[in-house]
Amino acid sequence: MLTDSAQFLDRGGPALWAIGALSVCTMALILWKIWHLLRLGAWRGRHAEQAVALWQIGRRSQAVALLAQRSSLRARTARAAMATLMQRDADTAREECARIARAGLAEARSGLRPLDLIITIAPLLGLLGTVLGMIEAFQALQDSGARADPSALAGGIWEALLTTAAGMSVAIPAALALSWFDSVTDRVAHDFEDIATRLFTAPVPTPAQSVPTGMSPENAPPAPDVP
Repeated sequence: MLTDSAQFLDRGGPALWAIGALSVCTMALILWKIWHLLRLGAWRGRHAEQAVALWQIGRRSQAVALLAQRSSLRARTARAAMATLMQRDADTAREECARIARAGLAEARSGLRPLDLIITIAPLLGLLGTVLGMIEAFQALQDSGARADPSALAGGIWEALLTTAAGMSVAIPAALALSWFDSVTDRVAHDFEDIATRLFTAPVPTPAQSVPTGMSPENAPPAPDVP
């Protein structure tokens, strides 16, 4: 099988070998990026949503405790915003939250630039291999003169066009993967904005919650947390 693969790559020349190496890098990069986003928790947001809901109804200590052991992107951003809101003024907390969010987005978008570069380079390598192959085919036609074999010329052109197809076969999956990863990071950015808006616009909890008439203090609902 390795011999057949080597013979196939030899038909396209150095350009096809370069595209073959690029295809391996593309597959490795896509698999790594999926693992990386899973590790960052790019698809996890349930605990952050629950913590924000607790924060909005005044249970701030419970909200912070819920995110204490969470390491997803949304949980880290929400926890940083909550911690700074409880310790500093709103403007400082907003700047700190924005800093954490920018760092999280940069981490989520890492590795996308090489994928974008592959999308650009792979078709160009294919086109380069085709042009070089066409040059060799027509040089052979010129050297053969009147004894030119049309089948040999067609075979040379076919092998030259092979690199263009190979380049596109690498660029198309890479473009699809990049579009998907962009949509994931865009969703994370949207959730960051939503979390920050809900936290910073939440009403300040009152020190104590009034006990309804006819209910003893022991049976009264717990008061909201006070920062």
